[in-house]
Formats: sequence, C-alpha cells, structure tokens
Amino acid sequence: MRTKAQLKNLRISPRKVRLVTNLIKGMAVENALTQLRFSTKKSSRDVEKLLRSAIANARNNFGLNVENLYISDIQVGEGPTLKRWLPRAFGRATQLLKRSSHIYIVLDEKVEEKVKTKKTETTEEGKSEKKSEPKKKVSEGKKKTTQLKASVGKKK
Repeated sequence: MRTKAQLKNLRISPRKVRLVTNLIKGMAVENALTQLRFSTKKSSRDVEKLLRSAIANARNNFGLNVENLYISDIQVGEGPTLKRWLPRAFGRATQLLKRSSHIYIVLDEKVEEKVKTKKTETTEEGKSEKKSEPKKKVSEGKKKTTQLKASVGKKK
C-alpha cells in the first residue's frame, strides 16, 4: 500500500533540500528518521516533519505497520520564486531570487519475496539427485604439464 504526503512552499532552495532528501531515499522509515535527526542541514527538520506526517497517514488511514515502511520515492520540486532587488554601486541594482520548494514523499510497504530453490532431477526410484559434473583427476593434469615442460626444454 502506498502512502503520500506533501509539503508546499517551503522557503528553502530546492537545491539545498535535495541534499537532505537524497540521503534518505530508499531507506527504512526508522533509519531515515534517525538520519534526519542528526543532520545539520536546516531543511532536515522540515523533511523530518513531513516524513512523520506520511507515517501518521499510513498508520491512521490504512492501518499499516510502521516497521514495514520504507521511502519508495521522494521528490523536490521548484515552488514560486520571490524576486527582490539588491542595490549595488553606481546606482545599479542586482536581482535576487528567493526560491522555494515543494516536497513530495511516497512511503511503501516492504513485501518479503519468496526464495527460489534449485530444481533437482528425480530418478526412477523417486529419489532426488543434484546434477554434478564429473571431476577431473589431478594426476592426469600434472602429467600433461610435466610433458609440456620437458618438450619445451629440449634443444634441437
């Protein structure tokens, strides 16, 4: 079951938020919360709050177990940009772009996969046997190498 949550108009540049979101992409929810708690970036607090909101959505709306959740997708998009002006020398001005971001997070539930077993051949008696290749004798290999060395060492 997939659970979604979103945070819009966060007044931090998307480039700075992506540094934090790339850390936790694909992680289990509990590990991601620990990673965000000890991160020094400003946006980590907001991403942690969004992650907790997505966990609450999963628990309350769908009754999912938090231990089985992981972050399947997290995206950071560009929000509206505030355009401001900064005065410069000789009466000039420089434009300042104050960027904002939208964050979308999708949590998914882990599903355990079945392990495939190797097929074995059954004989007429009903016993199962594994395929095996015949082993080469070591002594035959040694004889060939000594013969090759002897033939190389001879002078004509």
